[in-house]
Amino acid sequence: MPADQQRLRRSHIPRPKPGIVHLGLGAFFRAFGAVYVEDAVRVSGGDWGIIGVSLQSAGTRDALAPQDFVYWTVTQGADGSETFRKVEILHDVLVAPEDPEAVLAQMADPAIRIVTLTVTEKGYCHDPATGKLNLGHPDIVHDLQQAMPRSAPGFLVRALQRRRAAGHPPFTVLTCDNLPENGRLVRSIVLEFARHIDASLAAWIEAEGRFPSTMVDRITPATKQEDIQRLAQKTGIRDEAPVLCEPFRQWVVEDDFVPAYGANAHPDLVAAGVELVADVTPYEHMKLRMLNGTHSSLAYLGYLAGHETIADTVSDPVFAAFVQRLWGQEIIPSFEAPEGVELADYAGALFERYSNPAIRHRTWQIAMDGSQKLPQRILGTIADNLEAGRKSPGLMLAVAAWMRYVGGTDERGEPIDVKDPLAGRLRGLSDAAGTPDEKVAALLGVREIFEAGLAAQMAEPVRRSYELLCRVGARRAVEEIL
Repeated sequence: MPADQQRLRRSHIPRPKPGIVHLGLGAFFRAFGAVYVEDAVRVSGGDWGIIGVSLQSAGTRDALAPQDFVYWTVTQGADGSETFRKVEILHDVLVAPEDPEAVLAQMADPAIRIVTLTVTEKGYCHDPATGKLNLGHPDIVHDLQQAMPRSAPGFLVRALQRRRAAGHPPFTVLTCDNLPENGRLVRSIVLEFARHIDASLAAWIEAEGRFPSTMVDRITPATKQEDIQRLAQKTGIRDEAPVLCEPFRQWVVEDDFVPAYGANAHPDLVAAGVELVADVTPYEHMKLRMLNGTHSSLAYLGYLAGHETIADTVSDPVFAAFVQRLWGQEIIPSFEAPEGVELADYAGALFERYSNPAIRHRTWQIAMDGSQKLPQRILGTIADNLEAGRKSPGLMLAVAAWMRYVGGTDERGEPIDVKDPLAGRLRGLSDAAGTPDEKVAALLGVREIFEAGLAAQMAEPVRRSYELLCRVGARRAVEEIL
């Protein structure tokens, strides 16, 4: 560390005792959920400190531990301004592969009343097309046979099993991942896992547990090493784990927490700006389809067209018009707006957020794990439009762009570093197919992504879109859609 820099340190203020364990401690939760919880504690108090858990690697723990688990959020305005906030709600970060027993013991502690998750879509070890637990997933196979788990579902169920055996109430499971009806989905996965261990355990979880659905929204690009260097030079204080984020944030949560804890079932989330609602589904549809759906569409098409970030992509007038068309003609007609929300206004706000040049949200980053994301972000909208007799040419083109992307070669013949749990299989299917039509047919046959009936209805429009992409390239193909 340079002599003119000092390490970020914790303030000399008492910290609340832990009340939350968070599985999957990445940049998003540290810029989002941790900030909301800290705001709630600042207003209303309560023992709601957070124990983070890394389910895969020690990198986050190793960066945060020397600075006592304190870090900055850096809010980046469209005008180039940066607002720094020191976040001190984290108590510790456990690394599950190093010591799964420590993780289970912490989750089983009756002081823990909520377990939050941001493990990404693939972290639930389920079949995205059906929502069912993937019993063939290597981590699920292991976790059903061993007491020390590897997967998020395994940790949830084994910890709940310990709490039941000790006579403690369950914790509320509060997922913060972009999945439709995410609480109900995780509840279904947990109950299915539990039934394979002990039917009475599953019955107890079903009766006593709570799995509120949520809608989460804050764009948080990956922090790069050059960001760490730049912030240290700017401030004179070195933070090895800052998180960059946009000014906007929104958290909508179903008001359904474990009743055994009464008034202490959750922090004062409303005081922190969280919306507690009876049913989060309309908000989920709004965000998953309008934000995440267009994010993925812009990511695949923008990447193929040579754009590095979302801001770069929508600064291209062709793509700016394209995303407006997606919202107005294909996405907004597919669902009912939440009460009191004007979807056209929401689309306008999204476009402003996408256009923020300070948020360097890379198209390559958003394109990761597409096999897990397509069903909820894009395919649900397409299915609803097909049922209503509406066409979805822009979204069909986005699916075709995903197919071209997972083929592993861009329009200039350069290799694409495809990050996806099915990457090898998808590349193999694409390479083995001789013609564009055969590639589309092979990829539509991946049942973990495309339900058979929907795949049949999509075949012809996606085939035409893929042919168009191959013939004229992504930008021209978008122009033709327009």
